[in-house]
Amino acid sequence: MPVSFVASIHSQAGIDQRMLRFCYDRLHSLLLTLEITDTDEFMHIQTICDFATLIGTYSRGFSIIIEPYDDRMPEVRDPVIQLSCHDASLAIQPVFDRFQTVVITSGTLSPIDLYPRLLNFNPVISRSFTMSLTRDCICPMVLTRGSDQLPVSTKFDMRSDPGVVRNYGRLLLEMASSVPDGIVCFFVSYSYMDGIVNSSNEMGILQDIMQHKLVFIETPDVVETTLALDNYRKACDCGRGAIFFSVARGKVAEGIDFDRHYGRLVIMFGVPFQYTLSKILRARLEYLRETFQIKEGDFLTFDALRQAAQCVGRVIRSKADYGMMIFADKRYSRHDKRSKLPGWILSHLHDAHLNLSTDMALHTAREFLRRMAQPYDKAGSGGKKTLLTEEDLQDMARDAMEM
Repeated sequence: MPVSFVASIHSQAGIDQRMLRFCYDRLHSLLLTLEITDTDEFMHIQTICDFATLIGTYSRGFSIIIEPYDDRMPEVRDPVIQLSCHDASLAIQPVFDRFQTVVITSGTLSPIDLYPRLLNFNPVISRSFTMSLTRDCICPMVLTRGSDQLPVSTKFDMRSDPGVVRNYGRLLLEMASSVPDGIVCFFVSYSYMDGIVNSSNEMGILQDIMQHKLVFIETPDVVETTLALDNYRKACDCGRGAIFFSVARGKVAEGIDFDRHYGRLVIMFGVPFQYTLSKILRARLEYLRETFQIKEGDFLTFDALRQAAQCVGRVIRSKADYGMMIFADKRYSRHDKRSKLPGWILSHLHDAHLNLSTDMALHTAREFLRRMAQPYDKAGSGGKKTLLTEEDLQDMARDAMEM
């Protein structure tokens, strides 16, 4: 904990908490006094000052984790000191202090009752709204088994099963042959994505997929990923069609939109749980349990389903858009997992689409695409409103007052 770490520094170096707290300000003042403009060469000492300022400022909500080596290479000594923040309320508190009214809104705030506990505030109004659409332009599906009726999942004891890998490959092949334009696939980790790509290549499935669409892959390198995205869009624009392999919690999942023909289908392979043996995650789970009484399982499920919603939400970015979402893991069929998804997805997730095989999902996809190919009224005069009038807002305000 920072308190014991600061006490250790004070006993060994004579530097107390107050001196640590002003490290950042003193370095900043020194650089200004010396009129240093090229600060890149001082980046490392800036990191140390940031570290010192944080441990000198906060006595709770942070953990200092010291690792003598990397878990992947335990024979190589490579000590690392990490400062991990476990309490998101520390970051949002200055906003609450400064502003009288704060509105927090997002398409992935689900379950909405967990956020006040994580951010440590009492909401005055908490509302969850459905999407106002002129047509059912979203088609979420839960795929629990392949064409051979074997269950599919990325659970640790199943993820390397050749049957699971083959069924994931066959699912993508079938969809690539029927869905036009762009398809986006999200995996739970880079290592699992590499394993699926290598196995599909050895089975010959990847070659069959590339007969229908080009394949592009996200990598940890930003430049390579940017180039792959650019070429993916070009392939979609020229009508060749493309598939983009990406990773949940990666750069693409966080901020790249696949609207219109760039994303007619998104497939979430597995449930993107965090690596549960991570020392940082274990420290955060312990803090949440002791401070906010949030159970470990509840937070892990909430975090994984939030990431899954973040990934599949890339495919629909406007009311004139349409797209399909496939949750390819048998665990999504369980109510305790599925109920954590946002309301705008659950409202379109019909009971008939909760336990599909690859063949059934393919049939559902073809039916959906056939419906979306029909002309429709964008203005919403067919009976469904997409824009609220002033009278509608007044009615909503009146209803809220009466509640």
